[in-house]
Amino acid sequence: MTAQLLLGLSILVGLHEAGHMLTAKMFGMRVEKFFIGFPPKIIGFKYGETEYGLGALPLGGFVKITGMIDESLDTDQMKAAPEPWEFRAKPAWQRLIVMLGGIFVNVVTGIIIFIAMVYFVGESYTPMSQANKYGVYVSKLGQEMGLQTGDKIIAINGNSVERFEDLRNPKYLLENESYYTVLRGGQELKVPIPSNFLDKLSDKEGNINFIEPLFTFVVGEVADGMPAKKAGLQVGDKIVDIGGTTILYFQDLRTILQNNKGKMIDVKVERKEEVVLLKVEVGKDGIIGFIPKSNLEPARAQYSLLSSIPRGTTNAFEIVGTQVKAFGKIFKGEVSASKSLSGPIGIAKVFGGTWDWIRFWSLVGMLSMVLAFMNLLPIPALDGGHVVFITYEIISGRAPSDRFLENAQRVGMVILLGLMVFAFGNDIYKLIEQYL
Repeated sequence: MTAQLLLGLSILVGLHEAGHMLTAKMFGMRVEKFFIGFPPKIIGFKYGETEYGLGALPLGGFVKITGMIDESLDTDQMKAAPEPWEFRAKPAWQRLIVMLGGIFVNVVTGIIIFIAMVYFVGESYTPMSQANKYGVYVSKLGQEMGLQTGDKIIAINGNSVERFEDLRNPKYLLENESYYTVLRGGQELKVPIPSNFLDKLSDKEGNINFIEPLFTFVVGEVADGMPAKKAGLQVGDKIVDIGGTTILYFQDLRTILQNNKGKMIDVKVERKEEVVLLKVEVGKDGIIGFIPKSNLEPARAQYSLLSSIPRGTTNAFEIVGTQVKAFGKIFKGEVSASKSLSGPIGIAKVFGGTWDWIRFWSLVGMLSMVLAFMNLLPIPALDGGHVVFITYEIISGRAPSDRFLENAQRVGMVILLGLMVFAFGNDIYKLIEQYL
C-alpha cells in the first residue's frame, strides 16, 4: 500500500510542479531546480539552466524559480536589483498564471482520469428497484439514526435517487438538514441524518455499510483451505438454517457467524432438492470462507467518449464540492477534524495491500482534485497564499514588501508543519485506537 501511495503522489507532485515550471519557462523566468521529493538528494542531473532530481523525502516536491520568495527562504538574491529573467521582474498577471499553473494541471489531470475511468470502465451500481426488493439492512449506527431493517428508502433530502450508492455519498450526507424518506409498514416517514453523522462513520464502530440492501443468496465460490470447504459446502448450495435459526438473507448469516466465532455450528443447505446437514467450524474472524452470489441484479452504465466527458468532469468536481462542504462542517464545529481528516498513513490504507489498477487510478484522480483544492487555500507557503498576495497587487497596484512576504512565508511554513504533525499524529492515534 505504501508503494501505491508513493507512486500516486510522485505522479501528482511531478505534474503539479511541472505546471509551475512550464508556465515559468513560457514567460522567460529562470527555473533553477525541479525536484520530486525533498532533500537530501538521491539522484539528479542538469539540463540547460535547470537541475532535475529526486529527493529522499517523498511526500512532496518543489520548483525553485529565480527571484521568488518560496519555502527555501533564500532571500540573498532579493537584495540585488531584479534581472529580466526573475520571477519578481515579471508582470503580476504572469506571476499569477505561474502560481496557478500547478493547480490547473492537477485539475486537468483529475478530470482526464475520471473521464478515462467512465469511458473504459463504466459505472457499476445497484438500481433502487433492486435495493428496495426486500428493503435495507441497518447496522447499529443506522439504527441510532432511526432507520430500521426492512425500510425501503425512496429519497434523500427530498430527491429520488436512481442508484443505491448515492444514499451513502458524502455529497448528500454533508448537506444541511439532510434526511432520508423511507417507506415503513406502508407509511412514508422522514428520518433526519445527524449533522455529526460523518464523525460517527469515522469511529471504529462506524461503517460505510451502515445501510445495505437485504439480499437472498446461494454459494457462489468456496475458498480452498477454509472451514466451508473442509465441511463440504459446494457452489450452488443454499444455506437455509443454522442451529435452528432460519436464514433468509445473507445479513442473517453474517450476524450468526459473527456471534459464533471459533465455534462449531450445524448448517443446513438445500442442494439439488435435498437438505444436507454440515458441521462447520467458524473462524475466529467470524468467516467460513465463501463468496455469496446475490439474487439482486446490478446495473452497469456504459458511456461513449462524447458522453464520458461531461460525466467524468462532473465526477471530478463533485470531489471538490464535497471537500468544500466538509471544511464548512469542520469550521462550524459540526464535524470533528480529527475524525474526518486523514494523513499519508490513512490514505495508504485506502489504497489497500493488493494492486488494483481501477482502484489505484480512481484514488489518484480523487487525490489530484483534493491537492488542487488544498493548494488553493489562502495559506502562505501554499500556491493559494501567493495567489492572494498577487491578486492584492493587481487590485491595489501595490506589491507587498519583500519583508512582509518573507515573514508570511515563515508563518505559512509553521502552519504547514503543524498540519503535517497533526495529520501524522492523528493517523497514528487511529491505528492505536483500532487495536484497543
